Amino acid sequence: MQTKRDSFPDALRHFNDLPDSAFVRTPVVQGLTSWSRATVHRRVADGTLPAPCRLSPGVTAFRVGDLRRFLNGQGR
Repeated sequence: MQTKRDSFPDALRHFNDLPDSAFVRTPVVQGLTSWSRATVHRRVADGTLPAPCRLSPGVTAFRVGDLRRFLNGQGR
């Protein structure tokens, strides 16, 4: 049986070990902020949250260093 903890993305569990240059997807941002997917997108649109980078067609991800600065209150 899968527990709730097992459903966390590995990147979320090991976020502190990732280099600033690493990329994480939206579910990790949701886990870090407790925001819904829609709220993450609204915060990007209004400039509150740093925008993700387009890695390929249909794939965007957030830079870990940008998220760390945001979480530490330093903004972009």
